[in-house]
Amino acid sequence: MRLFRSIKALALESARRRVVSIGAFDGLHLGHQEIFRRALSIGDRTGDAITALSFEPTPAEYFARGEPPARLTCFRERLERLESMGIDELVCPHFRELNELDHQRFVDQILVAGLGVRHIVVGHDFCYGAGRKGNIDTLEAASAAHGFDLTIVDPVYLDGRRVSSTGIRAALSSGDLDTARRMLGRDYSMSGRVVHGLGLGRDLGFPTANVNLKRRKAPVDGIFAVQVDGLGPEPLDGVANVGSRPTVGGGKTLLEVFVFDFDASIYGAYITVRFKKRLRSEEKFDTIEAMQEQMQADVEAAKAALAERFA
Repeated sequence: MRLFRSIKALALESARRRVVSIGAFDGLHLGHQEIFRRALSIGDRTGDAITALSFEPTPAEYFARGEPPARLTCFRERLERLESMGIDELVCPHFRELNELDHQRFVDQILVAGLGVRHIVVGHDFCYGAGRKGNIDTLEAASAAHGFDLTIVDPVYLDGRRVSSTGIRAALSSGDLDTARRMLGRDYSMSGRVVHGLGLGRDLGFPTANVNLKRRKAPVDGIFAVQVDGLGPEPLDGVANVGSRPTVGGGKTLLEVFVFDFDASIYGAYITVRFKKRLRSEEKFDTIEAMQEQMQADVEAAKAALAERFA
């Protein structure tokens, strides 16, 4: 999959015809997947490139005052997920490059001149342009004026609930991994490179892989039974903490994973941690010994949860 980090980078590609889907696509849940399924089907018929137009940071992060909404997928995770779906191109400029364009200039400069759009596929609630003044009605008018086709995709529902990034964030925040899993069509996961930590886990007998989250706010927190991809041909079981480690002084939120029956140096490895079950909230202990005792209990609880799930 080709990646363009600015609209100007498309200058030499302007003659290419594209089926374009537009959105933040945070999480790439079942609703997003339906949009791209439709786009891929159109591209199969026309032979046009399938292009995702997204933004970094997300609009919600860009406009947030204070703490932004939790990020379901960081940039690389979104890129990898789109590539796995068969998308040809990701065009992902910094959001400020688009923020001040009104909806007419967004169509003229970005979609028509920049992307050479042949067909647009978007969700039913799509808005665009400065102040979100562009909507489905204005996009339909632009379609008629510029001669590109337009497909509007209805929302996807599960048990009467609309699948959405907001709904997934709420489910993850409450520890309801099953609802999040169903809306995503897969386990919720976070990926990243293993970085050096304080080494305290190894001293306590629980060496952890520490992963930088690459997001301002994580959608999960607490202790989880997990499976880890990227350390061998098969996923490995483990227990993970997403939090600030208040017992040992706190700090920025990290993902720390203790992989069962595994002893190798993996600094720099790129791993994916799939969350299977939330076990408890993070807490501050009065002593290191009390924390160590709880860590052992967490290991046993995670093993039991994973054994039950795959029994």
